[in-house]
Amino acid sequence: HVQLVESGGGSVQSGGSLRLSCVASGNTDRYCMAWFRQVPGKQRERVAAMDINGVTNYADSVKGRFTASKDNARNTLALQMNDLKPEDTALYYCAADPSASWACYFGSWSVADFDSWGQGTQVTVS
Repeated sequence: HVQLVESGGGSVQSGGSLRLSCVASGNTDRYCMAWFRQVPGKQRERVAAMDINGVTNYADSVKGRFTASKDNARNTLALQMNDLKPEDTALYYCAADPSASWACYFGSWSVADFDSWGQGTQVTVS
């Protein structure tokens, strides 16, 4: 498993943008990597997932506003978030797993598919 460290969270006004980054401690070429988010009292929910070939699936709530990208040379997964809304406020987590590729490809990925998690980065939209 790899260790993951997220960064880039912060506070923005509605309509603003943020870019999150997730750096892995090792090679993630053969990993599905994903973003989840969670607010207190609610379950962690899907945001975006990218399989090993770069196929990306997004939650309906963020389609057209969020874009995930991966730099394999730097073992980094990014999430560009535009047109942010108050309901995007959450703690955002990065996740990775080498066994989740099919789930990521078919769009069925979930929390249970991932063993490696970061500590989270807070996004607050007002």
